[in-house]
Amino acid sequence: MKRVEDLLAELEYSILSGDIEDTEITDIVMDNRKLVDGCLFVCISGANHDGHDFAEEAAQKGARVLVTEKDVKLSGDLPVAVVRVGSTRKALAYISAAYFDHPADRLNTIGVTGTKGKTTTTYLIKHMLENAGHKVGLIGTIETIIGEKHIPSLNTTPESLTLQRYFYEMTEAGIDSVVMEVSSQALMLHRTDGFIFDIGVFTNISPDHIGANEHKDFEDYLHCKSLLFSQCGIGIVNGDDEHTPEIIKEATCKIERIGLEDGNDIKAVGTELVNGGSYLGVRFKTEGLISGSFKCDMPGSFTVYNALCAIAVCRHYDVSEEMMNRALQSAKVKGRIEMIPVSPDYTLMIDYAHNAMALESLLTTLKEYEPGRLVTVFGCGGNRARDRRFDMGEVSGRLSDLSIITSDNPRFEEPEAILDDIETGIKKTGGEYVRIIDRKEAIAYAIGNAKPGDVIILAGKGHEDYQEIKGVKHPMDERVLIDEVVKSLS
Repeated sequence: MKRVEDLLAELEYSILSGDIEDTEITDIVMDNRKLVDGCLFVCISGANHDGHDFAEEAAQKGARVLVTEKDVKLSGDLPVAVVRVGSTRKALAYISAAYFDHPADRLNTIGVTGTKGKTTTTYLIKHMLENAGHKVGLIGTIETIIGEKHIPSLNTTPESLTLQRYFYEMTEAGIDSVVMEVSSQALMLHRTDGFIFDIGVFTNISPDHIGANEHKDFEDYLHCKSLLFSQCGIGIVNGDDEHTPEIIKEATCKIERIGLEDGNDIKAVGTELVNGGSYLGVRFKTEGLISGSFKCDMPGSFTVYNALCAIAVCRHYDVSEEMMNRALQSAKVKGRIEMIPVSPDYTLMIDYAHNAMALESLLTTLKEYEPGRLVTVFGCGGNRARDRRFDMGEVSGRLSDLSIITSDNPRFEEPEAILDDIETGIKKTGGEYVRIIDRKEAIAYAIGNAKPGDVIILAGKGHEDYQEIKGVKHPMDERVLIDEVVKSLS
């Protein structure tokens, strides 16, 4: 039981009806399907539903307090207090933090935002801190990790009530640090309000998440990303990104810049590509706030930026160069340029690149390694914009030596029709391709016809372990498919 006055202590509010003096509540609820007697119900205005429409139901089912941002209609003489705030989403964050006794105050909190690189950067930070003896929780696109518990994610950054519950569970599990991805949507919708990050990280930004129910334009997207730096003690930013000045324009924290160009506080120099046969990586040195030599078993210049972000964070926690290197050479991120060792003669990897921008960035990076052939196995999701298929086909046709187009998540569309659209894009380039609808057969074709020096990319599925067909998610993990194919060919 928590006193309502304590939960509202950091908020400006007015009491429209009823009385909250000495009132205690049993739980916080924002979903009318989860109402319980004695709860505090926060009326959230969402994209598809408005919690204010369920105020009467909440009161009838025993809610003691309704937190609103607009008028609600209640019938009869119901024993419920109505509290008005400026934003119920913001109020939910502060109320949740207070309900769980401000667990973020007992954790080292690190938030990572940006268009690309968030997931990889968070895992690198986690592994570096763990090598230094910290117990680290993680919250992100793929999963939430609390000790031995792995919880699949619905959102990159969960709602504030869930987020604060996770923080609380981490403190109870003896975890001392948490690293998390912070989406622009989360910042826009106040999911991370109610506490201050010790360190905030900005990886990069490019147009994304613009449209209905997301951001109205790039300026809005950029502004929302920048909000992190009014909510942290130290800001670590990509000093080479052209939009960084706008990102930190209204920052209230100390700023440290990382990058490959002059003027950064930590600068990578002498970058070398490493081709280990079954894996690709990079080697580089750093100058500035930390001086050292590093090697990462992931490819490309974007890997250098991700690694620099992690290095810049972990130097604040006295992580040694040796511990950092150990993490950089052992950390694996499921579905993010994930190397699958199959043969010393060629490289096979899985990556989540599922749009033209991500695929072009990946393939351009891999071409720098001068592979014998670049072979890309990919498809496109059904019930999504057809333009994505044309664009991905064109990118792969232009940059791959061989495209193997196959099924991804067809959803309620016919796989053949999706492949037809991809093929339209490839034909613009004259690139070589084959069509194999069954994804396992497509992977078998790529492996069975691999040549020394090839780099084979399975793109689009990444961390997903299912294939969605006609509304049903069928189990399908590419790692399992690869294992089955290799065994069948041996």
